[in-house]
Amino acid sequence: MRVVVSGGSGFLGSHLCEALLRRGDSVRCLDDFSSGRVSNIAHLLHEPGFESTTCDVTERFRVIGDVDAVVHLASPASPFDYARRPLETLAAGSRGTENLLRLAAGHRARFVLASTSEVYGDPREHPQDEDYWGHVNPIGPRSVYDESKRFAEALTMAYRRSRDVNTGIARIFNTYGPRMRAHDGRVVSTFVRQALDGEPLTVFGDGSQTRSLCYVDDLIRGLLAMIDRRLPGPFNLGNSLERTVRELAELVLRLTGSDSELRFLPLPVDDPARRRPAITRAREELGWHPRVPLEEGLRRTVTWFSTQPVTSGRPPERPAVG
Repeated sequence: MRVVVSGGSGFLGSHLCEALLRRGDSVRCLDDFSSGRVSNIAHLLHEPGFESTTCDVTERFRVIGDVDAVVHLASPASPFDYARRPLETLAAGSRGTENLLRLAAGHRARFVLASTSEVYGDPREHPQDEDYWGHVNPIGPRSVYDESKRFAEALTMAYRRSRDVNTGIARIFNTYGPRMRAHDGRVVSTFVRQALDGEPLTVFGDGSQTRSLCYVDDLIRGLLAMIDRRLPGPFNLGNSLERTVRELAELVLRLTGSDSELRFLPLPVDDPARRRPAITRAREELGWHPRVPLEEGLRRTVTWFSTQPVTSGRPPERPAVG
């Protein structure tokens, strides 16, 4: 297959490009490198079958040659990024999604949208299954990301129904692993970086809010399964093992051997109190479930972070948000 991956230099995108090449597919990576990094794909640049093009998918672009599948991952995805670039986030979910849907439609290709668990907002049902419509504040500080993905899902289904495009929607829950950015504001990367640097681990509230964390290798297997099938979804892709944020902080301290303290800060607006996917649909229809235990995945993540050079010009310190 020849697969176009938007956002291919990002955390998830680079792992997906790598996995596609490993199984013998060719890949066209599209990225404006606003949040992705060249270093994530540097080892792929000379691989046969890999092409990288710098472009903004919200603007006009061309892909020459055959296309068998399109995976749309391009979007600011960390809280720091979409707070800093709200209009670009909305554009990625709207114009970017439609441009890539048009590309898929023109080639009769499979289209997979990387949506998010944020479409459920601060959920009133627990765990969240795909039939739950969510509880989202459309004008809150997180809304540019939440609503861009909700609109992208609606647009994806409209193309499927009205133009017979072979589409699928993946709702991705908290994912972690190597190649996360140290200062992206996500809970795992923030805790690991703070622990390795000997800084206090910043925890919102009393840390009783929960997250369900999926290791990146497991998530990528789920995306590959979606590329290979014609199923529309949506499918929750995440780990159904739920942990409190405080438990996660304490586990990171143990794995790093850090003597950092926990620093408790006020809860932010619209921070979800509980987040846990129901993955029955993915198990039954995709044959997918996560395999990597949390402690093992965190150990691999800590090892990777410990080998990275100290970054300069880092943003002001803020607490981890999700």
